[in-house]
Amino acid sequence: MTRMTGARCLAQTLAGYGVSHVFMVPAVLRRSMAEIERGTDIRVIHTHGEKSAAYMADGYARACGRPGVCMAQQVGALNLAAGLRDPWLAGSPVIAMTGGSRPERRWRGLYQEAEDLPAFEQYTKWNASVDTVSRFPDMLRQAFRAATSGAPGPVHLQFQGQEGEIDREEADLEVTVDAAFTRVPPFRPLPDPEQVRRALARIAAAERPVLLAGGGARHSGAGEALRRLAHKLQVPVLTSLNGRDTMPDSDPLAVGIPGTYSRRSASQVLHEADLAVFVGTRAGSMVTHFWSLPRPGTAIIQIDIDPAVIGRNYPVEIGINADARSTLEAMLAAANDSAPPARAAWLARVHEHGAKWRQERSGLIASDNRPLRPERLCNELSRWLPPEALLVVDTGHAGMWMASMFELEHATQGFMRSAGHLGWAFSAGLGAKCALPDRPVITFTGDLGLWYHIGELETAVRHGINAITVVNNNHSGNQSKRGFDVAYEGQATARSRELWVHNEVNFARIAEEIGAVGIRVEDPAQLRAAFEQALAADRPVLIDVTTDIDALAPLAWEAAL
Repeated sequence: MTRMTGARCLAQTLAGYGVSHVFMVPAVLRRSMAEIERGTDIRVIHTHGEKSAAYMADGYARACGRPGVCMAQQVGALNLAAGLRDPWLAGSPVIAMTGGSRPERRWRGLYQEAEDLPAFEQYTKWNASVDTVSRFPDMLRQAFRAATSGAPGPVHLQFQGQEGEIDREEADLEVTVDAAFTRVPPFRPLPDPEQVRRALARIAAAERPVLLAGGGARHSGAGEALRRLAHKLQVPVLTSLNGRDTMPDSDPLAVGIPGTYSRRSASQVLHEADLAVFVGTRAGSMVTHFWSLPRPGTAIIQIDIDPAVIGRNYPVEIGINADARSTLEAMLAAANDSAPPARAAWLARVHEHGAKWRQERSGLIASDNRPLRPERLCNELSRWLPPEALLVVDTGHAGMWMASMFELEHATQGFMRSAGHLGWAFSAGLGAKCALPDRPVITFTGDLGLWYHIGELETAVRHGINAITVVNNNHSGNQSKRGFDVAYEGQATARSRELWVHNEVNFARIAEEIGAVGIRVEDPAQLRAAFEQALAADRPVLIDVTTDIDALAPLAWEAAL
């Protein structure tokens, strides 16, 4: 052991686990920040809000699979906790660190004092306080272990002192790094061979099987195994939005995204399936459109590393509690000597649904309307997106447009989407770019989503985070239009429009004033040149695209009763 401060222990531990960036709002763990600067290559990114810091750490973690680290002093802890809801819902390994009151100062009216530890309980896998400097080594190791193991997720450590000033204290400490927990997944539990055999037999017996891959398949890096197995067994593949980049749309067996934010054709295929194989998906409400897809009584095989989700929402014929990639690889190995099943009729039906969907959207994706149709914007982005790019997408209309009108053309392209919080994408895109500095990172959001954390444009400029942000700017939150139309019984009023219509703003001018590259697009013919200019800029770029306020994303398909 070596005599050192908690700060030095913290800095060396983060470096040992491969952390390259820390996202934080000062002032917390000040001595640790000094040690990080003096003794590591870690970059500390000072953000303009705690929630945004959490979102950046989340984007970082999802982009590279390594835990993302965010920090805040005690008075900002609740804001940081709020930012952990999205990584909690998405199963993202984020480690949050905050300050906390010292015992001798509690309950005496200390300035800014609040008991925040319980607030983190609902949105973390592990929530603990570090009350003595001697616990730094083991508590930090446990944070990385908890965040990455099993189904990954956020953890929280509260360091004693409102600014975590316990890190100034000294003790005999030993910095130890558990290499397995530097990224997800640390372990790959293997499936039961008998369950693999049963699953293959059940798929072979099905007439209309589908594979449905979720965020767990993405965490596992199961995309290649998924595609190879699908082709071996001739089974069409659907994905959730969180698992989208496991199967590019250019693959002949790709069907798309079913559910609430979806393609009509994908939901129709899932509805007609007689067997659904869930791979790393919780089968939650979004991908199943509130559990209406697949139809009740459809046979289910579920593969998941978390035993608690197997059979939770659908009764399963076969449940396999194992790593997604390992299971698909085991299935592929076991099926290698068998001939592909004859599924010509089923695949023809799947392709028929897809062809009808493409025909339905063909006019919209080629529209020359001004203001632009979002469908045209999505199609141009599909055609241009570089093969190695990562696309980061907000929820709401941004998620709906990306599910229905955007296509991934390359297996090397990445896709990440908010698990439910509008405004997540812009900050998460900056964090993702920190994780992947050599890849193009493009964020797609709306003007309403950008307003949440627009101040982080300055953060991007100050730190040279050269991400590209595309704003679908219809000066509104028009996803809400349908809901308010119902509430007002179809009789819209000026006051009702105030609830979702905003002032028209030129975000490109704001970006230029802050020091980023701002590009305004008002004609669809300008889109390709704007994308190319952004890619060549080597600076933070915001592309402000003026779109039609009356353009609403397609509603989810529902089977006739």
